[in-house]
Amino acid sequence: MNIPEEIFDIKNWLVNNGIAEKLEAAVILGSGLGDFGNHIEDAKIIPYSDIPGFPQSTVVGHSGSLIIGTVSGKAVMAFSGRFHFYEGYPFSKTVVPVQLAKAFDVNKLIISNAAGGINLDFRVGDLMVIERILHPHVEIDINQTENWPEELKANSKRVIEIATSNNVPVKKGTYLYVTGPNYETKAEIRAFRGLGGDAVGMSTAPELMEAYRIGVKAVAVSLITNAAAGVTDQKLDHEEVKEAAEMKKDEFAKLVIGLIERF
Repeated sequence: MNIPEEIFDIKNWLVNNGIAEKLEAAVILGSGLGDFGNHIEDAKIIPYSDIPGFPQSTVVGHSGSLIIGTVSGKAVMAFSGRFHFYEGYPFSKTVVPVQLAKAFDVNKLIISNAAGGINLDFRVGDLMVIERILHPHVEIDINQTENWPEELKANSKRVIEIATSNNVPVKKGTYLYVTGPNYETKAEIRAFRGLGGDAVGMSTAPELMEAYRIGVKAVAVSLITNAAAGVTDQKLDHEEVKEAAEMKKDEFAKLVIGLIERF
């Protein structure tokens, strides 16, 4: 599976500290979405800073903790905080949560993020199931399998089915990846819309690519936390992320629990 040896060192440390050898699902929680950890039963919370060799999250809205417990009787791990290229990490480090999930033999990975809405039909608070990834101005140095875009699109259909059956309204669309950390200009957003982007964000694409490379079934959901530059006259503000996440935390949790149970 071509996972770095240090990932197994991290796993061994966790197992020696009471974590089971195998887990069933993993969730990467985006900005402001860490409240999902409250739905994990019998939770053991381990700060990233306590885990030897583990990267550290530096972004506001990311607590920087690994949460391990159960959801609907299934053993899960949740990463409350991720690692971004703009923090100075190479892509090989931004995908550490994906590789660790694989090391624990998880059979489903749910990736979430906060994203800016490009599609003019989207509203703040919408949940968008990611069908496609665009990264037109970024070369992501992760080896990719040829068929991963088709697998992602097929898996996204299952997410929509589960969301519908759980009465969670969702959109579907294309996520356009940028490295950040700055918000995009109005001109860039117009260009991104012309390329077919529905939402824009600074994570998720490398993680999805790595998941499919190493054989982890993965899906991704964006919470539209703000309108991207030029969509409205409102100034972009990180506080919007927290407000939108608070507004939709129950629907987000309902969707993730449904995916853990049935995806």
